[in-house]
Amino acid sequence: MLTLAAAQKIVDVATGHAVENGFKPMAIGVLDARGALKAFIAQDGTSLKRAEIALAKAHGAVALGMGSRALMARAESQGYFIAAATAAIGGSLVPVPGGVLIKSEGIIIGAVGISGDTSDNDEAAAFAGIRAAGFVADGG
Repeated sequence: MLTLAAAQKIVDVATGHAVENGFKPMAIGVLDARGALKAFIAQDGTSLKRAEIALAKAHGAVALGMGSRALMARAESQGYFIAAATAAIGGSLVPVPGGVLIKSEGIIIGAVGISGDTSDNDEAAAFAGIRAAGFVADGG
């Protein structure tokens, strides 16, 4: 189970990673395995709609059971599938890196979605937060 304390640690460490590395302001959301929001922040200066993008990265990862880097590969090879999946989950799927599954003992217990800098940097911040909380990060 993903606790509120663990979700907050993920957000705190991911935010610290972003600041330490000079990333642009980020929106960071943590969902549990059901897709329920556990924690969310938007740094000062985050651009409009970053929150929705971050949460869509996380929702897509949880809904399809794969990190958003894998979803990007699926979008490139199976665009119709990703379009249909996006519609099926209510439009909340952004298939670019930054949506990272949180795993414990091989089980998906949630996902982190981050948006604000490059997709690779978003993903790196998510990995930092997830690992610091003692879990395995799976970006796809």
